[in-house]
Amino acid sequence: MTDFRDRDDQDGSGIPRRTAARTAKLASLPLGIAGRAVGGWGRRLTGQSAEEVNATLSAKAAEQLFEVLGSLKGGAMKFGQALSVFEAAVPDEMAAPYRDALTRLQAAAPPMSSKQTHRVLAEQLGRSWRDRFRDFDDEPTASASIGQVHRAVWHDGREVAVKVQYPGADEALRSDLRQLQRFSRLFQALVPGTDVKPLLAELAARMDEELDYRGEAENQRAFARAFEGDTHVRIPRVVASAPKALVTEWMNGTPLAKIIAGGDKSTRDSVGALLAEFHYASPAKAGLLHSDPHPGNFLLLDDGRLGVIDFGAVARLPHGIPRHLGEMTRLALDGRSTELMDLLRAAGFVRPDSDLQAEDVLAYLAPFTEPLATERFHFTRKWMQRQAMRVGDSRGQDFRVGRSLNLPPEYLMIHRVTAGSTGILCQLDAEIPARAIVERWQPGFADCAI
Repeated sequence: MTDFRDRDDQDGSGIPRRTAARTAKLASLPLGIAGRAVGGWGRRLTGQSAEEVNATLSAKAAEQLFEVLGSLKGGAMKFGQALSVFEAAVPDEMAAPYRDALTRLQAAAPPMSSKQTHRVLAEQLGRSWRDRFRDFDDEPTASASIGQVHRAVWHDGREVAVKVQYPGADEALRSDLRQLQRFSRLFQALVPGTDVKPLLAELAARMDEELDYRGEAENQRAFARAFEGDTHVRIPRVVASAPKALVTEWMNGTPLAKIIAGGDKSTRDSVGALLAEFHYASPAKAGLLHSDPHPGNFLLLDDGRLGVIDFGAVARLPHGIPRHLGEMTRLALDGRSTELMDLLRAAGFVRPDSDLQAEDVLAYLAPFTEPLATERFHFTRKWMQRQAMRVGDSRGQDFRVGRSLNLPPEYLMIHRVTAGSTGILCQLDAEIPARAIVERWQPGFADCAI
């Protein structure tokens, strides 16, 4: 008799659910990379150059990263998607394979079976769920970390997107994030320019709210109300929701990943400006910040607006972006080190017992304000790589200053989302009027001018 107990329990969903199986796949990442490093050392002894060997190792590591994180979905894929926006910080000589692998994580994952999809919809929308649709396409149009999306026609004739959560997503998400935290140092080395530990901690903290699509529906309704009639942004309306199924209006548009790969300069600049405007305007208009910035969540619509999807992760900012951030940004831009240091201490960014010097802190922060020093700024991968190398060089002064500064918990999400949005701007190679956007929407920035 065949024993099925050791098989991956997928139930036709495409998401391995047994903790042991998922752990083994995640553990294969550091083991595989270590094995290839030993093999690379051997190839150097046989005459291959270090550059050739390193390029081969990078390509194989990237392919393995995509294969493991993408096939597991759950927390593994969500982590990969979060990492993908930081590929612009990876040095050019090793970036190409990671760029391709991490970008594919934004939209790819094996789908679950039609039978399993129907079962979830029956559980969530009722046994007569088909009566609510004129048409339903069993082939998913997109697969993501904890669910997949189907195109359909609602009973009133509206085109809709139907998001269906994978069975076992909750178990997989929790298991993955526990395992990924064990390997945080490895991922830190694979993708320079990111702070992996806090990213994983944040994904774990907001896990429960992302698993309940009713919360996502409420977030999306709030964004849709705030941007109703907006000439720059469109948020699709929610049509129906349940804990593991979400129906929203369908949007036709060009994915940002396609624009990043081959859009012309005018389109890339336009999309970059729309993205920056959405990022800074949302807290002021909706009291919320869209907190999952990767290209898979944005579309350029046919009417020139930015279409935004996926509201499972948001930061609640009922009073908008804190005024202190605008004041600090302006003080750093103007080189006012003493006032900047006083404000940083008052807001909890510098511990009372710290011996940091005001000029050193200014030297660390000022380069981040470069996009606001001119009327238009060109966001490039090289600019982001310089910032990542500057703050990541353990031998440099900026590294020591950065490690000595404190980031209060209430600013952590804002900081990560801003960094992620900046990463997309650099992927777009966009030149935008960043200063005018910040002056309009960031409290404290214009008021703190000399």
